[in-house]
Amino acid sequence: MSGPSQHDGLEAERWKGFGLERQVLMIANEMHRARRFLDDAGQPERLRACYRRVLRLLDLTVEVNPRPTLRRELLRLREVMAALYLAEAPRPAEHRRALRALLQLSPPAARQLAHL
Repeated sequence: MSGPSQHDGLEAERWKGFGLERQVLMIANEMHRARRFLDDAGQPERLRACYRRVLRLLDLTVEVNPRPTLRRELLRLREVMAALYLAEAPRPAEHRRALRALLQLSPPAARQLAHL
């Protein structure tokens, strides 16, 4: 297992201050980082490290957003990301679907779908 993540010390109050659009985009950034390792079978730990960061940020997002419907969707996405984290082999198609679902959680972030 790798060392601490840059998000380990991130507090919920600070994360809340970013707002949903920026939270979604920051999670998407980690998922974009993970894409580099999807095809690199020699670096599974780097892919898992990205997924750990995604899971941490999703947890914070659930914690700071009180809307029940949003929380439900975030928790569904978290289940998918946890499955990707635990998968024996990379799953690029599931990764892409999860990234698309994430971006659709915020209308401004959804504009990024055109760039996928």
